[in-house]
Amino acid sequence: MKDNQAKYPQLRFKGFTDPWEQRKLGKMGYTFTGLSGKTKEDFGHGNAKFVTYMNVFSSPVSNSEMVENVEVDSKQHQVEYGDVFFTTSSETPQEVGMSSVWLETAENIYLNSFCFGYHPMVEFDPYYLAFMLRSPVIRKKFMLLAQGISRYNISKNKVMEMLVPVPEIVEQQKIGSFFKQLDDTITLHQRKLAKLKELKQGYLQKLFPKNGSKFPQLRFAGFADAWEERKLTDVTSSYSGLTYSPTDVQDKGTFVLRSSNVKNDQLVDADNVYVNPDIVNSNNVKVGDVIVVVRNGSRSLIGKHAIIIKEMPNTVIGAFMSAFRGQNGHYINALLSTSNFQKEVHKSLGATINQITGKDFSMMNFLTPKLEEQSKIGSFFKQLDDTIALHQRKLEKLQELKKGYLQKMFC
Repeated sequence: MKDNQAKYPQLRFKGFTDPWEQRKLGKMGYTFTGLSGKTKEDFGHGNAKFVTYMNVFSSPVSNSEMVENVEVDSKQHQVEYGDVFFTTSSETPQEVGMSSVWLETAENIYLNSFCFGYHPMVEFDPYYLAFMLRSPVIRKKFMLLAQGISRYNISKNKVMEMLVPVPEIVEQQKIGSFFKQLDDTITLHQRKLAKLKELKQGYLQKLFPKNGSKFPQLRFAGFADAWEERKLTDVTSSYSGLTYSPTDVQDKGTFVLRSSNVKNDQLVDADNVYVNPDIVNSNNVKVGDVIVVVRNGSRSLIGKHAIIIKEMPNTVIGAFMSAFRGQNGHYINALLSTSNFQKEVHKSLGATINQITGKDFSMMNFLTPKLEEQSKIGSFFKQLDDTIALHQRKLEKLQELKKGYLQKMFC
């Protein structure tokens, strides 16, 4: 491939028709290293700051608040507005060379030692540069540069040989502004979603008793009775999941809900599995059933749960799942989101066991209100969960939209 070869993106703003140049990064700027000659005693104090590895890794535009303290050192290279940072090492080739652009003008800011920097010497719109370097066409080039077995690294000299698309500055500004606005919208939705989840956690704390009390801190009007201690298995019936072998899996058939289908207290499409209906000897799930992960290699997933909110014909749960069926499924689903349930799960798992058994569930006691209050609490959390799910879907659609534009607007 030669410098300055012309290419055209699949999607462009109106009025732009000129071909894009493909130019080497090394011909348009120079590299610099991160912090050097430091020991761990040098960090955590001082009047200078350094940009962390995770700051660079996590976003196309660096977060000015994701910095940490270090002593002022005139021997270190200070970063400047418009500098690009690249990660040099990762556990997978897909995550090598993640880039981030610095858009601050503060002094005494350095780069961490696990990244290298790049200072453009030609005019770039910084937002164009930020999103272009994160586009699929450029990310594929970085993956090809990754070297290693258990850990992958890239050579900054090889990165400087990389060809990147360079349109005229006016078109760069259009593209950069577009992706900045899209990212700002995504960030806004992420914040709304985080606040809703915080709100839910707050209500879980207040609408269920804690610290030995038989009365919740917050109640709906008309309810004043003390809650009674009941076993989980006294207020629900339960059933176990289907055991199957790889030879039972097929393209169509009975749908099996597994731990990968449970995320954020909701059911999601993820690695969906279907099995031969002839082997099914388990209960089909019903609306209102609460499914729970009871065994998993990752202990953090055990106890994760979701409620069946719509008819799912010919659907069962997998062997590492259990399901609970009660008069107020949304109340049970909320109960399993409380810290009280998490404490019971933690007790059941112990130090080495990665499974909750039916016997464990039968020993779990929870303070429980009368059915009318259960219904009120369940209905409240259903509405809150529906709102969270709505915002989650909006966020995912925006993220998919961004992914599509990154694919089509760079070449």
